[in-house]
Amino acid sequence: MALSRRALLAAVAGSTLAGCGSSAGGGAAAPEAPVSASGASGASGASAISEATPPTPAPTAATASREPTRAELIARYGGTAPKEWGMEVTGVTTKLPAGESATALTFDACGGPGGNGYDADLIDFLRKRSVPATLFLNARWIDANPDVFKQLAADPLFEIGNHGTVHRPLSVTGRSAYGIAGTGGVGEVYDEVAGNAHKLAGLLGHPVRFFRSGTAHYDDVAARVVADLGERAAGFTVNGDGGATLSAAEVRQEIAAAPPGAIVICHMNHPGGGTAPGVVAAVPGLLAAGRRFVRLSDVLR
Repeated sequence: MALSRRALLAAVAGSTLAGCGSSAGGGAAAPEAPVSASGASGASGASAISEATPPTPAPTAATASREPTRAELIARYGGTAPKEWGMEVTGVTTKLPAGESATALTFDACGGPGGNGYDADLIDFLRKRSVPATLFLNARWIDANPDVFKQLAADPLFEIGNHGTVHRPLSVTGRSAYGIAGTGGVGEVYDEVAGNAHKLAGLLGHPVRFFRSGTAHYDDVAARVVADLGERAAGFTVNGDGGATLSAAEVRQEIAAAPPGAIVICHMNHPGGGTAPGVVAAVPGLLAAGRRFVRLSDVLR
């Protein structure tokens, strides 16, 4: 999808692309306290570390495999000003590798007020047609749907991705998107990414590979933090359901027109909306035409 078309759909979607419901506090900044490995907020001396601490050298090869701490990341990036902001910034993957003819369907579950639904019709269709997908799940959605999470996590057709702890745009300066305040510094970027990453690792028994921020907005420094935490920041090529606001006919049109190599973003937490019937209408034709569908990890190393 051309950038102008993506921007148009984002504008139409408004705050729903951002949240499938509002973020904590209705867009207000989240508390400064860091999150624990389970994703819960807690007091820590690390939260008092200044975001302006001068950056330190990048880790050596001998220590690169160890996840950096919150304090280490603040020291590394606290004095770095971002140069880019949006849905297409350095360090964010928005399409599959060059020459790849498959399409990656990705579905977000944003969690929180208005965002904890589960579109069983959508998932049942993907299973019926053996269509793989990457599911980006927010920590709050997981808490609200523990049994469904277990079923999805156990299904080899699906790959689980990290959709953040409280679903915030990823910024080191607090920039907002669609009325949702972004993370206010490097420490809050860490909380948003690592809080749910640790939660997912504990539930799955292994770390997840991909992260998508709330609203799919990043700055380039925040994207570097994601990479340092061992995950790949994911964007999208095609906005398949306009933040769960498009009609079934519009969803069908967007997905049917997805080019080879596209990453399609839709939502799996709005049963009764246009997403499921639109996917059901679009995918069979693509399959009949020889289109292959993949999880992100199938083609991204």
